[in-house]
Amino acid sequence: MMTQNNTSAGLSAESLDRLDALRTLLKDMGRVLVAFSGGVDSALVLKVAHEVLGPDAIALTAISPTFPPEEQEEAVRFCEGLGVEHVLVDSQELEVEGYAANGGDRCYFCKSELFTLAQDRAKKMGVPFVLDGTILDDLGAHRPGLVAAGENEVRHPLVEAGMGKVHVREIARHFSLPVWSKPSFACLGSRFPVGTRVTLERVGHIQRVESYLRAIGLRQFRARFHRLEGEAMVRIEVDPAEFSKIVVVHDALVEVCNAEGFKWVTLDLAGYRTGSISRSLGSGIAPSM
Repeated sequence: MMTQNNTSAGLSAESLDRLDALRTLLKDMGRVLVAFSGGVDSALVLKVAHEVLGPDAIALTAISPTFPPEEQEEAVRFCEGLGVEHVLVDSQELEVEGYAANGGDRCYFCKSELFTLAQDRAKKMGVPFVLDGTILDDLGAHRPGLVAAGENEVRHPLVEAGMGKVHVREIARHFSLPVWSKPSFACLGSRFPVGTRVTLERVGHIQRVESYLRAIGLRQFRARFHRLEGEAMVRIEVDPAEFSKIVVVHDALVEVCNAEGFKWVTLDLAGYRTGSISRSLGSGIAPSM
């Protein structure tokens, strides 16, 4: 069972002020449905909503091939530990042409699918507000998903309470949330260069490679899809501090990648960094593997 630490001792004054603001916002809403991805941001929204609203705080998680099974299981465990009602819905973003075509606005179509499902479920349940885990740090970046959120009247309580990444991590750690230090995660569609079509088959190949990377104990990683000389290539990014874990299993890793159809298996010596897929070699628009 998740540790319930609802006291405020130990929090910085700034984080405490923002936590109090979040509690007030949620209390005023009365009943909410939280779009819960399993990450630390939406986990904090769900935790505080449950604290303030009890059974009137409900979680919703979209299940899709672009959301790895390990992430799904972790989201379910979190909700069970918190004791919150958890709704699972099937998401079909891979069948949406805008998502599959993978232009620069792919995230718009992903979030539009998610928030449409969330609002539909909220209306059926008589829940007036759908919330997500957007934080202040997200507002300055190119985030097509925020457009979809606005179109679907999704509220960002962490933004409204003035919370950025530092506040979220501090408060989540204070509450002993099991995901407080969890690395950031993006759907598996983000592993493909813009212009490379995202298909169920390709997502499956990437997912199984990443499941192996997770199984050997890596924390922050990506398996990026490319094509080189007409053949499929996977470019693996990990934290440089974890390179040694890759070296130990490199033969087995190559076998896993080859079995998934990747002729070329590379380790990016620059290490993990967000957004690298948009700066990397080739668009990958070539015959399917």
